[in-house]
Amino acid sequence: MYTIRPIRSEEDYEAALARIRELMGAQLDTPAGDELDVLTDLVELYEDKHYPIDNPTAVDAIEFRMDQAGLTRRDLVPLIGSRQKVSDVLTGKRDITISMARALHKHLGIPADILLQEPGAAFDSTFDEIDPRRFPLKEMAKRNWFPELTELPDPSDLLDRAEELINALLKKAGGPQAAALPLYRKNGHRRLNAKTDPYALKAWCWRVLALANESPPQAPYRPSTVTEPFMRQVAQLSVHEDGPRRAQARLAQHGIALVIERHLPRTHLDGAALCLLDGRPVIGLTLRYDRIDNFWFSLMHELAHVSLHLDCDENELFIDDLSLTGEDPLEKQADTLAQNALIPPHLWHDSPVRKRATILAAYTFARQINVHPAIIAGRIRHDRANYRLLSQLVGTGQVRRQFDRKTA
Repeated sequence: MYTIRPIRSEEDYEAALARIRELMGAQLDTPAGDELDVLTDLVELYEDKHYPIDNPTAVDAIEFRMDQAGLTRRDLVPLIGSRQKVSDVLTGKRDITISMARALHKHLGIPADILLQEPGAAFDSTFDEIDPRRFPLKEMAKRNWFPELTELPDPSDLLDRAEELINALLKKAGGPQAAALPLYRKNGHRRLNAKTDPYALKAWCWRVLALANESPPQAPYRPSTVTEPFMRQVAQLSVHEDGPRRAQARLAQHGIALVIERHLPRTHLDGAALCLLDGRPVIGLTLRYDRIDNFWFSLMHELAHVSLHLDCDENELFIDDLSLTGEDPLEKQADTLAQNALIPPHLWHDSPVRKRATILAAYTFARQINVHPAIIAGRIRHDRANYRLLSQLVGTGQVRRQFDRKTA
């Protein structure tokens, strides 16, 4: 007589299978039928734990649906593109783009997470509004943002491959969730020039996220990390000749990525505070004005957003053209915290350099608060709206060269 017991070993498993074979055909609502039901459940639990079935690849799923529906490759042309594209996708020579995945999901019913190979993935309607051909593809290719290209192609070839190239960049940035950043909605936090090209801005943000994903900070991030004292400690690294690089390393030790990436034409951008999908903050700086004072204020401003406003659970971001002024209370708060972290307000209020802005006074006060003289010069120039004052101290051309990546 077979005694039902938990399946803990291969021997138990084989014995249960043998008993199931004996009971096949047992009637429902009989002792034999009840035993069959219990054994079947136990075997299923054991198999789920010890013999998990991997999700099919996107190509496996497409071929399975083709077989089920009696479809040929020709039937996929309206969903994927040309016959060549269909062939390339099914042989693994071409990645499935977002628009292909949407069409396959809509018309063949293949789940989004299988097509995108991302557990739990779903399609966001935001991407429907994006036209890949409107991105500054030529400039992006010139900057080697598309490793898929072995050489700079003709503009017409770039347009033909626009969807493929933008899809690859977006995948590196974080996939469909990156496409749905609040930046692309009306309630996004933006301190932007009205002439900003939204496609160039999207491309820059995705590039920053892609680079952060490529070399993410190894340390975890704790939301309470960035405080005014922490920011002041970072700012005091400015006294070193390689202060910007030291700041990058210090932030990485606390789970915050600092990415330097030149702005694209028509973005008028200084920096941004973004989030990786795992919740770690990313600060992107353009070094649009390659000066020491500009680097430190831009960095502190974005750190202030991380401290005060950034909610990575909501996949938020802040983007800034710091040459603009405005009434946004969040931007005002970030400006104030950045200024206070660089120069303690009580010391600034009583400083002689505010009354007599000489090179010697700036150096003396900088030594007193342990920061680079460029920070003092930058504050004076800003407060007096006189950008010819103390220009010898602001460190023009001394930041970008510290970041050795060609696109920095």
